[in-house]
Amino acid sequence: MRKGLQDRNTTAFSMTGGGGDWIRRLGTGLLYAALTIMLILFMAPVYGAIATAFKSQAEVAAGGYWTPPSNLAGENFARVMDPEQGNLGLYLGNSLLLTIPASIFSIALGTLAGYGLGKYNFRGDGLLFIFIVAGMFLPPQIALIPVFRLMNDIGLYDTIYAVIIIHTAFGIPICTLVMRNFFQIVPNALREAALIDGANEYKIFFRIMLPLTLPALAVLATLQFTWIWNDFLWPFILTQKADSRTIMVGILNLTGQYTVDWGGQAAASLIGSLPTLFIFVFFQRYFIRGLTLGAVKG
Repeated sequence: MRKGLQDRNTTAFSMTGGGGDWIRRLGTGLLYAALTIMLILFMAPVYGAIATAFKSQAEVAAGGYWTPPSNLAGENFARVMDPEQGNLGLYLGNSLLLTIPASIFSIALGTLAGYGLGKYNFRGDGLLFIFIVAGMFLPPQIALIPVFRLMNDIGLYDTIYAVIIIHTAFGIPICTLVMRNFFQIVPNALREAALIDGANEYKIFFRIMLPLTLPALAVLATLQFTWIWNDFLWPFILTQKADSRTIMVGILNLTGQYTVDWGGQAAASLIGSLPTLFIFVFFQRYFIRGLTLGAVKG
């Protein structure tokens, strides 16, 4: 009798727990298979660019985008960095002159606006917040002609300053949104305690609030640097001579009227991706913390 009950319990376990275990393992296997396929699809173009960058011009002309290079030739990198040919060093310098100030200005102004909207209550604060954040939903193509004419009228067309101004303006809405949401989760007791101790608003902001915003600032620094560095539209519209153009527009210059320097473009693309990769690795710890802010309450 007891043995029969044990057999029935074993059968029931295999039909419920054992079956659930098998379904769980199957689901995990399918998930890993899907992630592997996505990784292959994502890395395939990257592999093709790396392989093309290290091929000689003869190998590139012979075709075979996916075939590995017969030997690691560095002629493409040397050619694009040559001032007489690719002149990539100039474009890299221009990109840094654009990206660093534009990122700093947009984050600084967005942080100030986010602090004011997140910690102060005044008439029309919600309307002002909506007005600022509405800039995120404005397609840049709508502003092409007005911005072009404005920069031409004030004498900033074909200068790096014009691109810095426009990227700062377009970066303020997202920076304000992120920083306002961050400051709203900072306890007001910190600010009130500092006020009781006699600290003014400047000391509260720079000595108490700003150090707490490092995760959020890391997120914005990573996103803004990446967006501005990889932008092609505004440098292409607002600059004309090579002395003002960025690396993304400089890669386009490797395309001739009848030919395309595939090896040079691949090498230039790899070089151009290194700064954004460095920024992400440098801010990775703070970036992950910033993304998870407010995800869990309590």
